[in-house]
Amino acid sequence: MGIQSIAPRPNTSAPCKEHKIYPYLLKGMKINRPNMVWCSDITYIRLSGGFVYLTAIMDWHSRYVLSWEVSVTMDDDFCVNALESAIRRYGRPDIFNTDQGAQFTSKNFTDVLANNGIRISMDGKGRAMDNIFIERLWRSVKYEEIYLHEYQNVKELIRALKMYFEFYNNERTHQSLDDGTPAESYWENPASRKAA
Repeated sequence: MGIQSIAPRPNTSAPCKEHKIYPYLLKGMKINRPNMVWCSDITYIRLSGGFVYLTAIMDWHSRYVLSWEVSVTMDDDFCVNALESAIRRYGRPDIFNTDQGAQFTSKNFTDVLANNGIRISMDGKGRAMDNIFIERLWRSVKYEEIYLHEYQNVKELIRALKMYFEFYNNERTHQSLDDGTPAESYWENPASRKAA
């Protein structure tokens, strides 16, 4: 019937034309150890009073969620905070991959990467498959936690996400990890232990 809502739709990957876009560095690369490549993305979560935004930093090899942040705005601050937290706690990766969203192309975000000697990689425009592991994380978070509950406020959501990411990292097995957990895969590497 052509009926559509006039409410704004969440767009978490809006680019900024003034920001530098970096090439995708992962094509054909064999990623075979923790801290070789980290990735990040943003998703939205609907609460009873509107939307909030969730970002996570994930180790590509092990699928281990290194850090995450929730924000009520789309400023780059929460992405930068998550990145700095992950680097503080786990060292640094060789390469960091994101989409071309304005939060990840911002000077604040890319300066943290450059100042830590981390090579910057960005998905091709419209190519969600370039960052498939974090896209798969969002599917898991939403179907295994978010869609099963109706959070009344951000505090409730954060409490639930803390428990979920603890479960995801330490208990939820992955077929692609030989039925091991992300924590087992991440911490099996002595270099990961030393960095932390």
